[in-house]
Amino acid sequence: MTNLKPERVFYYFKQISDVPRGSGNCRGIALYCRNFAINHNLKYIKDDANNVVIFKDGTKGYENSEPVILQGHTDMVCQKTENVTTDFINRGIELFVDGDFLKAKQTTLGADNGIAVAMILAILESDNIPHPPIEAVFTSDEEIGLIGAGALDKSVLTAKKMINLDSEEDDTVTVSCAGGCHFLAKTPVEYQEKNGTKITITLKGLKGGHSGVEINNNRVNADTLAGRFLNHIKNTSDFDIININGGDKDNAIPNKCIIELCVADVDLFIKNAEEYLNIIKAEISDREGDFAFTFDVGEKASYKVLSDEIKNKLIFALTCVPNGVLEMSSEIKDLVQTSLNLGILKIEDNLLSLHFGLRSNKKSGLSFLIEKLVTFFDSVHWETETNGHYPPWEYKDDSQLREIYKDAYKEYFGKEPKVEAIHAGLECGVFADAIDGIDCISIGPALYDVHTVNEKLSISSTENVFNILLKILEKMK
Repeated sequence: MTNLKPERVFYYFKQISDVPRGSGNCRGIALYCRNFAINHNLKYIKDDANNVVIFKDGTKGYENSEPVILQGHTDMVCQKTENVTTDFINRGIELFVDGDFLKAKQTTLGADNGIAVAMILAILESDNIPHPPIEAVFTSDEEIGLIGAGALDKSVLTAKKMINLDSEEDDTVTVSCAGGCHFLAKTPVEYQEKNGTKITITLKGLKGGHSGVEINNNRVNADTLAGRFLNHIKNTSDFDIININGGDKDNAIPNKCIIELCVADVDLFIKNAEEYLNIIKAEISDREGDFAFTFDVGEKASYKVLSDEIKNKLIFALTCVPNGVLEMSSEIKDLVQTSLNLGILKIEDNLLSLHFGLRSNKKSGLSFLIEKLVTFFDSVHWETETNGHYPPWEYKDDSQLREIYKDAYKEYFGKEPKVEAIHAGLECGVFADAIDGIDCISIGPALYDVHTVNEKLSISSTENVFNILLKILEKMK
């Protein structure tokens, strides 16, 4: 096979960049893909969720080869700088080249995952690329919960091999990802009146981070740290809880927690609290060097505070609930297999709630984690519920597609690629859950600062990955 320059890839990327396609606004890009199929006399299916599947027969000599799914998602995360008035609903984005990088003018680029769509369209258009029968799957609304992939009727697909093009490192093939769900524990709040002085303690300056990518980096969780602090200080000072709030996303490690207390002896409380928080600060300084705490002393008055029962159960829960990495994989080196993150702690509308993000690269691991939390919160008589479930993509020990990729990569670069699993979600998990025995890999060109206005795509990397993809297709005879 002759290496091809990806001019048509960038042609199609420019075309789809002219189409507004933020998450939740995928009808226009779905119609673009449908019209592409019509104009190229290709069979297609478009569903009500704005997913599009385009079918293309195998080229000469590949007519009877096993089909392959080429898959990417059509939606993008829309961010812009403060001084830009771009209308993401009605207008596309403006591209420009900066050296080896393709960028967008003061907005996200949308190469996550528009470059996958562009690569697949370039292959579908071509009449001189050898390939097996292709089932090109363009899914909608991936960025807001893998919605399109979940809604797609998988029975329209016959292929048992799938190449997902939503990875961001060109020297790496991804072979497994985590599944997960949102877990909520809640209880109605009971109040009592107490006289005292209001003190607001702010725990801040922690690193935080993504609960999948950073969960194994010893990042301190501000909400569980608040539990540690309150559990200790109750032994030396009297206090009641007026309010407590930490974190705003269950998939982000909270880096700040604000605790509002009512105390009787202000000087004694601050002395004991400052002493213990300085002990914590010294303990975590090697990994959380910017951790800080502040005290804001308010008025002496009568305050509505949590009942003793709710206060004690909250402190118990924050201190003892599991959090962070629970199990490492025995199959893949350095892979977190099961974890959870307490991402949101709040009292709102007379309801105390703890919101967790759960992840596991094993179905059974995720199920047990849910059972563990339900059992824990049953002990304090709190209600629990789960939602937003997405399945894991479990590692396949005998993947033929992974070996084909490794051969193609080695032929192209003269070295072995990295093989990795990730503790985050990919659409491969949805397809693996629905199609028994499917063999998946995920690859993609080098992308940087995705989901930000600094997002950029390496042009040379795109060329390399496109040519490796063509090599893979050629080997699937």
